[in-house]
Amino acid sequence: LSMMEWIEPPKRERKANYAVDAYFREALRVSEPKVPKAPRPPKQPNIQDFQFFPPRLFELLEKEILYYVPRNPDLPNAAQVQKEEQKKIDESMPLNNEESEEKEKLLTQGFTNWNKRDFNQFIKANEKYGRDDIDNIAREVEGKSPEEVIEYSAVFWERCNELQDIERIMAQIERGEARIQRRISIKKALDAKIARYKAPFHQLRIQYGTNKGKNYTEEEDRFLICMLHKMGFDKENVYEELRQCVRNAPQFRFDWFIKSRTAM
Repeated sequence: LSMMEWIEPPKRERKANYAVDAYFREALRVSEPKVPKAPRPPKQPNIQDFQFFPPRLFELLEKEILYYVPRNPDLPNAAQVQKEEQKKIDESMPLNNEESEEKEKLLTQGFTNWNKRDFNQFIKANEKYGRDDIDNIAREVEGKSPEEVIEYSAVFWERCNELQDIERIMAQIERGEARIQRRISIKKALDAKIARYKAPFHQLRIQYGTNKGKNYTEEEDRFLICMLHKMGFDKENVYEELRQCVRNAPQFRFDWFIKSRTAM
């Protein structure tokens, strides 16, 4: 090989790989007329049911959107409801200038500055205090003045049936109001019991009947009842304070059972 002269081979050429089908499809393609796009409906405003816009606004919005729904005249076996809906679509007209102006005006008449967080705080406050305690409810809704909450509350109770989730919301509020009523009845019973004695911490007697629990003694129960009344049964965190009173009471210095009880 060293004696032979090297002959360089010719350079390899890359052959184009024609996609024949694509070529002929492009060559024979007849320009088809473009189908005109259906007109787009105007952007719909973000409206929440808890903002309580005037009902007329929803009529205008429905009319506006119906005009842009594609028409489908072939409904031979459609149900009556479908036919009626189709009739609305077929007969729909765009909003005229007066209706457009009316729509824009109505969009300012709801509670536009109330968001979902404000609404949830309002519902939780109704659950906590009851629907009639508007002063405490107003304090619970952050970022809203008492006047704003009072105005919203009036409209809410007038139009709450328009809300999609009204059954769940009312059940939540009524559960809270039932707890409030129970606390009121317990407080009345506690006041009546204590009022029978001049020195209830020493004289108070408890009729257990056959249902006496085996955990607490009568001395412990007497102290808990009297101290609960003294501090105020409806006071916030009263059981945490009651637990501290038990820990500080000299008569329970070696009563490890009651000293180890939690607030719950």
